[in-house]
Amino acid sequence: MDELCRSCFQPLTIHKQGYFSIYHHGDEKLKEVLLKLYFQEISSSHFRISYETKAELREYLSFINTELGDINGIKGAIHLTLQPSPFETYSFKTLYEHTIHENYVNLIKDGDFISFIQPIVSMQNGELFGYESLLRSKDQSFYPSQLFEVARKTEMHSILDKKAREVAIKARYNKIPSGVKSFINFLPSTIYNPQHCLKHTFEIVEKYNVDPSDLVFEVVETEKIHNIEHLKSILETYRNHGMKVALDDVGAGYSTLDMLSKLRPDYIKIDRQYIQECHINKENQVFLQNVIHLSKELNITVLAEGIEQKEEYEFLKSINVSLAQGYYIGKPSPEPVLLPTDTRAISL
Repeated sequence: MDELCRSCFQPLTIHKQGYFSIYHHGDEKLKEVLLKLYFQEISSSHFRISYETKAELREYLSFINTELGDINGIKGAIHLTLQPSPFETYSFKTLYEHTIHENYVNLIKDGDFISFIQPIVSMQNGELFGYESLLRSKDQSFYPSQLFEVARKTEMHSILDKKAREVAIKARYNKIPSGVKSFINFLPSTIYNPQHCLKHTFEIVEKYNVDPSDLVFEVVETEKIHNIEHLKSILETYRNHGMKVALDDVGAGYSTLDMLSKLRPDYIKIDRQYIQECHINKENQVFLQNVIHLSKELNITVLAEGIEQKEEYEFLKSINVSLAQGYYIGKPSPEPVLLPTDTRAISL
């Protein structure tokens, strides 16, 4: 699949019954495993078996995966007719993940999602500054982290990421007033062509009459970003549409201090490992002071997330961190909540 096709990748269909084909090029160990499972040898590179239930198909896939592990270069197909078209072939890994995690796949494809929101306050005056939007399924039956992990494995992370952006923007409607920011997560690895991949997001912003300046798109990524220029082009695309950008988890993974000067985001969110016990941890304090100093030079607003203690909040306020987020201030919820009076009192 080319880049644009990958960004719009759709899940394959797992038929209730049908045929399972495997294509390979001279892998003798794979051939031995397939013959053990009574696959029919159609040609020297094509083996096929019929299955009567999805459970039976899962057993075949699981057995092959257990016996051979990561099978690079092996293609397969799940099909109704004896001979599938070439366009129905996928990597074995994709077939395996889609079949084993079918419930997750169906949820990503057709499920109802909502956006929980967690308050972000200004440390200067304790007033509400914005909310971070967090994707949840309506039935609460799946952990979001599991959902995104399966989306990555099944190459559906672009679909889920796009839905998360859409749900977060819709969540503002009749709930969050103009002037209050929405921090919306996105995965750079799902955006291959910013103008193409983000077109739907910009259309949703216009449809719901959201002020673009109220939106802050927040880079989240567990793996290291290798193409800095591509990420810069994504951030620039958001900015060209009147929106702000943020880097999440600064201090962890790819979000090193060096990245701040290269990417120049509007906001940074400091990784919670540097927030925990920051009022007594000297190493954390040194890191925080360095972040604040560099951010001031680059005109970047600093947000501390993961605040769980009054002492952490007070210390961060004393060193001039601008924004605060965490369970001490407010937990994620489906509706805007009133801020605790003790938090407001601390900041005044």
